[in-house]
Amino acid sequence: MNPQRHLLYERLYNYVLDDIRKGSLRSGDRVPSEKELARKHGVSRITSMRALQNLERAGLVERIRGKGTFVAQDLGRLPETSDGERSPRSRRQTSRIAFLLPDASPAYGLELLNAIEERAGENGLSLVLKRSRGEQGEEERAVDALIGSSSVDGLIVFPVNGEFYNASLLRLALSKSPLVFVDRYLKGIAASSVYTDNLAAAKELTGYVLDKGHKHVAFVSSPPANTSSIEDRLHGYRAAFSQRGLGLEGQHLLTDLTSGFPNPESGIPADHDAIREFLQKHESITGFVASEHPIALIVRDVLRELDRLEGTLITCFDSPRGQFVEPRFTHVQQNEREMGRQAVDLLLAQLEGRQTPSQSIVPYELVMVPG
Repeated sequence: MNPQRHLLYERLYNYVLDDIRKGSLRSGDRVPSEKELARKHGVSRITSMRALQNLERAGLVERIRGKGTFVAQDLGRLPETSDGERSPRSRRQTSRIAFLLPDASPAYGLELLNAIEERAGENGLSLVLKRSRGEQGEEERAVDALIGSSSVDGLIVFPVNGEFYNASLLRLALSKSPLVFVDRYLKGIAASSVYTDNLAAAKELTGYVLDKGHKHVAFVSSPPANTSSIEDRLHGYRAAFSQRGLGLEGQHLLTDLTSGFPNPESGIPADHDAIREFLQKHESITGFVASEHPIALIVRDVLRELDRLEGTLITCFDSPRGQFVEPRFTHVQQNEREMGRQAVDLLLAQLEGRQTPSQSIVPYELVMVPG
């Protein structure tokens, strides 16, 4: 890590150390509390807590339950410098970040994970990986465990789909703790987010289908409520119709599927049946915009069973990549690597006390597959 970079808790650490060195704080004197330090320096309670923990580990202060934090009676030899340069032990303790994600697949998530891991390594940060498996309860427990134990300095989160926001994430965002969201943003929550312009991407993708001559086009997805990526894709789908002067007649929605990312296999049979029933009710549909690649695969299988695959155009977001992998569908390819790199850079900036934008939009690519 660049030696000129100093994390926020290091600055608080050195603030107290300087007061001890100058004699403003003497052995036995009370040290400002977590709350007082946080308020005075404009940081989160988590940051001030970590600073006091590091001071305690260094033997500079003693924390007495119910009374507060006091300068140690036996200080011994103070560190020689207070310019933010950490000891090897402190560096190991403070240079840790975590990435919490539902899961990773070749279609989406794997490149994002790889990029975050690589960027963290380039900056001398160790990375803790936690998977929520798409379960909001598991996500909340993971956040509480990581932050509550102060085992990490900052958090990058790929939130799970859900009608309600994770309460632990809300608390972190409101406390201004080092936090970056990837893939989506939380509406009304002031926190740094890195994501694709899903509205523009879905509008372009749907426009591609319409311009191919398909008048009845279906949008198929998991529930969009409080999942900004899916909500914006639905808005983009509708905007493509509006832009071409087309009304509601050609729009068909199926937005209660369960086998989207991270694609729990248990949801596939139910979604298969739902899509089959949907298609039987709407025989005019010849075009599809699937919010995710796994859903596009189920649509294809159902169309094949119904002998309606020929002449139907299926499109989606993302697709597996690799030297020996040919994409099946025209799709929006999100730039996962850039998303991951920017997420780490934003988190590091927060750890250094710099202001970061609330929204960082990463370009996408429309990949057209012949046929």
